[in-house]
Amino acid sequence: MRTTPGYEKEDVQEKEQLQPKPVERRVAERRSGRERAAGFFRERPYAKWILLGLLLLIIGAGIFVWHYYSVRESTDDAQIDGHIDPISARISGMVLRVHADDNQFVKAGDLLVELDPKDYDIAVQRARADLADAEANAAAASVSIPLTTTTSSSQLTAANAAVKAAEKEVDAAQARVQEAQANYNKLEADLRRMESLVKKDEVSQQQYDAAVASATASRATLDAAQSAVATAQSRVAQANAQAASAGTVPEQIKVIRSRANAALAQVDRARSALAQAELNTQYAKIVAPVAGIVSKRNVEPGQVIQAGQPLLSIVNLDDLYVTANFKETQLKNTHPGQKVKFSVDAYGRDYNGTVESIGGATGARFSLLPPENATGNYVKVVQRIPVRIRIDKGQDPNHQLRPGMSVVPTVFVK
Repeated sequence: MRTTPGYEKEDVQEKEQLQPKPVERRVAERRSGRERAAGFFRERPYAKWILLGLLLLIIGAGIFVWHYYSVRESTDDAQIDGHIDPISARISGMVLRVHADDNQFVKAGDLLVELDPKDYDIAVQRARADLADAEANAAAASVSIPLTTTTSSSQLTAANAAVKAAEKEVDAAQARVQEAQANYNKLEADLRRMESLVKKDEVSQQQYDAAVASATASRATLDAAQSAVATAQSRVAQANAQAASAGTVPEQIKVIRSRANAALAQVDRARSALAQAELNTQYAKIVAPVAGIVSKRNVEPGQVIQAGQPLLSIVNLDDLYVTANFKETQLKNTHPGQKVKFSVDAYGRDYNGTVESIGGATGARFSLLPPENATGNYVKVVQRIPVRIRIDKGQDPNHQLRPGMSVVPTVFVK
């Protein structure tokens, strides 16, 4: 099969290209490439400055990006938080009027709910009557203290005097006994002498009979004196018993003072009951403790509520903050006091703030089912720790920020 001369020449050229080039030829090709490049820069002298400028621009941009992100820590797992104050009743009763509705702005002290106060007004009147009764009893008990003290002291003094008088009567009776005994002894001796004389007829029978009568009378006088001594001694015993009874005056006074103190305690109790009744009357009007937006209203007129039952909530818009859940690897250089700039998705503008505190534990530790890593199937997961960011004042005069709004905070760590 014949081939044309043109095809033979192309085949020869391809074979020459596939064969290894000599070293001199490769060196010559490289030199020609450098010469062409040098010729390019000689023909265009501004090209190398352009390349140098681009290189410096790339290096500067890299340094700027590195410096920008090295002094900032940011996260999109953040939202605005605030205090939501639940409003509940402190007493039970029927609702008369409700003065607030959902999404309504209220100021601190504004009336929210009114309860029927009739039952509590009656309780106030009853407490006042109990207080008056307790005060009267206390006054009577206080007056009885000096009266009883004086009376009991007089009784004690009289009893002691009676004891002394009875003792003196005993002494007098004993003296009379001694006198009667002496008289009786004398008459008895005279009678014995007259017995011997009457036998000798030296004295008359009449004189003897008179002596016998005198002795008998003296004996009766002695017996009466002895009886008087016994009577006087019984009076002494009776007087001592009365003195002993009157000697309990200090204990009686202590008892009366205790009763007076108990009456005063009843007065304090009645006053406390009156104060509580008056407070319950005031609690019939439920007012807003803080300023904010009313939410979750759960009360209607005519409804009977119990103490502690939640009625509505107030969102306090004057004390908002940002809760940002940063990765644990982002908290190396984060600490309270650092400046923060955050953007709000709802408005597309930036706000300023300050890092206030760092959470005491990761969010997983406060979840309903904390992770358990004791099973052996451990997988390391980067945890997030809540960081509270205080919003600088004066940036939200119209209260546009709301708890729950998504934000993207950036902390300037350096």
